[in-house]
Formats: sequence, C-alpha cells, structure tokens
Amino acid sequence: MNSSKPVVRDTHSNVKQNPGTNFFKREWKHFNKNRELFFIIFPGALKILIFSYLPMIGIILAFKDYRYDKGIFGSSWVGLSNFKFFFLSDTAWRVTRNTVLYEFGYIILTTIFALAFAVMLNEISRKFTKFYQTALFLPHFLSWVVVFYIVFAFLDINNGMLNKLLVYLGFEEVNWYLSAGPWPFILNVVALWKRVGYSALVYYAAIMALNQEYYEAARMDGASRWHMATKITVPLITPLISILIILSIGSLFTGDFGLHFFIPNNSGMTYPTTDIIDTYIYRALLTIGDVGMSAAIGLFQSVVGLILVVTANYVVKKLNSENSLW
Repeated sequence: MNSSKPVVRDTHSNVKQNPGTNFFKREWKHFNKNRELFFIIFPGALKILIFSYLPMIGIILAFKDYRYDKGIFGSSWVGLSNFKFFFLSDTAWRVTRNTVLYEFGYIILTTIFALAFAVMLNEISRKFTKFYQTALFLPHFLSWVVVFYIVFAFLDINNGMLNKLLVYLGFEEVNWYLSAGPWPFILNVVALWKRVGYSALVYYAAIMALNQEYYEAARMDGASRWHMATKITVPLITPLISILIILSIGSLFTGDFGLHFFIPNNSGMTYPTTDIIDTYIYRALLTIGDVGMSAAIGLFQSVVGLILVVTANYVVKKLNSENSLW
C-alpha cells in the first residue's frame, strides 16, 4: 500500500537579498522621512564641500616646486624641501612662540570673561537683556579693518585719545606703533573685546536652558547668587565649556591673521611681539612668491592643530568622559 506524504512547502525564500540594496532602501526611507531637515542642511554642507574639502587637493603643493605654467599636477616634486624654508629660518622660534602664547591667552581670557558676562546676563532684568546682548555681540561682526580704525583712534601719536590722556596726566606721549613692549597687552584687550560677545551668548543660551528647579531649591536653602553661580551654573555647563575649549585648542598653531596684521598696522618695529606664523608666511609669500612654501606651513599648522584637538579631547575624556567631544 503506497502512502503519500504531505508536501510541505518552505514559505521562506532561500534567495538572500543583496546587502547593498537593503542599505540603499533603508537610507532612501530615512531621507524621505526627514527630507525637510536634509534640505535645510544642504546649503551648509555644500559650502563645507566647496570651501573646506575640495581645496584639500592643494595639499600636494606643499611637496612640489609649483610653477604657474605647469599647474598643480604638472609641477615637479621636491619632497620636504618646502618645509626647510620655515624650520631653518632665524625667526621660526619667535613666531611659533608668539602664535602659541597669544592664542593660549586669548582662549583663557575669552573663556573667563565670557562666563562672567553670561552669568551677569542671567542675573539682570530681562528688560535690558536685549540691549546688553546686542552691545556684546556687535564687535563680532566688525571686520579687522574697521577695528583697526577704532584702535587707531586711541593709539594715534598725534590725535589719539590715549596719548591725550597721558599728556593730561603729565606723562610723555608714546609712539605705540614704534614700540614693541605694549603690544601683548593691546592685542589681548582688542581680541577680548571682539571675541567675548559671541562666547558669552553661547554660554548664556546654555544657562537659559538649565532646569530652574536647581536655583529655586538653592534659594530655599539660603544660597547666595555667588554660590548659585559657582556651585550650580558653572558645573552644569562644564561639558559645553570643555567642548569649546577643545575646539579652540585646535587654533593654537593658527593665529588670527587679521588681528596681528591690521591692528599693529604691519609695523616692523612691533614684529618681536606681534609677529605670528600667519603674518610671517604672508610677508614671505609677498617677498619670495613661493606658493609651495606657504602651502607647506599651512599643512604643518593643520596637522599640529589636529594633533592638539585629539590630544586635548583624550585628556578631557580621561578626566571626565562626559565632558569630551567624542
């Protein structure tokens, strides 16, 4: 007697789907779901692509003897010869020291004063907050050329307000643009005036987002404003402070060209205390006209900046992983 067994069909397909197809389908669904957000970030992403990533092709100029008639890819390779221009120069140590010390001072001063202004903005009446915010933020939008004329109104040897004040007090006039000594103080003051507003508003926005229940509980316990600022406000926004400092450390080797070129008016007598890597390379490029040398120092600054950022983030992560950038 023949017994027939029921045929069981496998409902699962044995054909494996292509992982690449699944990936594109998943990403396409993700794009359709958030297409408005993608369209919003598109202009910024396009700007970064054009001005930040595409120019990286020019890195090869640091290793070539660039000639205009041969172009970037046709110029001959010279290895590390372009880097010798900077490292073997007599002023390499001076401009490197000035660049690092100035930028480190700017970071410290800007962070301290920005935090102080942010805390004070949080304490004043909301009626005058907009006025103070505008007054702090306005210098951020001024170009260094405009700032130079403002500073020049104070430092001019003949009609400067500072010299008039010195004469009124019985002191002699000072030719600021022929004296190297006062410029570390002048540059720090000018940089602080221009930078502090932006950082202060960033910190102020972070303070406004804090849970107000912390402050209410502190008031009930009789805490003063100083204690609330030092024990509640600053500790709660420490992660933001750490992130901004880590990002700023990346610019230790890349000085502010506009500040150090325009404000001292490119006066040769002030070079010992105002000259940084960027201004030195700019003058060398005008004098020698060697694009490869300029590209070599730019690459050197970028690599050192990347190392500094990674190192700073590593140190912060070891101290407190919650305050690190990644």
